[in-house]
Amino acid sequence: MAIKLYGAAASTATLRAKACLAEKELDYEFVTVNMGNKEHKTPEFLTRNPFGQVPALEDGDLKLFESRAITQYLAHAYPDNGTNLIIHDPKKMAIVGVWIEVEAQKFDQFGSKLAWELAYKPMFGLITDEAVVEEHEKKLEQVLDVYESRLSESKYLGGDCFTLADLHHLPVLKYLFGTKAKRLFDARPHVSAWAAEIQSRPAWVKATTA
Repeated sequence: MAIKLYGAAASTATLRAKACLAEKELDYEFVTVNMGNKEHKTPEFLTRNPFGQVPALEDGDLKLFESRAITQYLAHAYPDNGTNLIIHDPKKMAIVGVWIEVEAQKFDQFGSKLAWELAYKPMFGLITDEAVVEEHEKKLEQVLDVYESRLSESKYLGGDCFTLADLHHLPVLKYLFGTKAKRLFDARPHVSAWAAEIQSRPAWVKATTA
């Protein structure tokens, strides 16, 4: 059976899964979930994700939700397809794992909030809360200072090659780079170069335009 990805085009979590599928050069069927109509809260969709969130993935009889779990599965299940997004040396993969956690626990915590205030709210005709923006910009700057140090030592967060640790950042970067928050990245040369490089990857371009 073909891979099916259920999601919404504007969702950062959906884009994370799409980015991985593109890097792995995997064919799949994209099924749009109409969140405006609360389709993600229907009994049928809740069988795919009991929390009523996108994305959800089906690969044969396997059903998965949570975008980072989906990318981990695809990277391990299809090692010979496309880009190798994991490292088979356990010590090197442990370092990748650290930065996967940093993205989820540090970067995304503040980056997603900024994306909501600066990108999504204007899209939905809502008013941006500048106090929230200021608070989360300061917190994101602290994270990016750590990134600047790390990226002065290695080309990518997990080491010398592009991995899931980098890929997971792409959706939030996409939205932040269309806002004034881009200056936070531009102010840090190693972070700026890294962000520009990973956003120019053909698979990411494909994931955001397909």
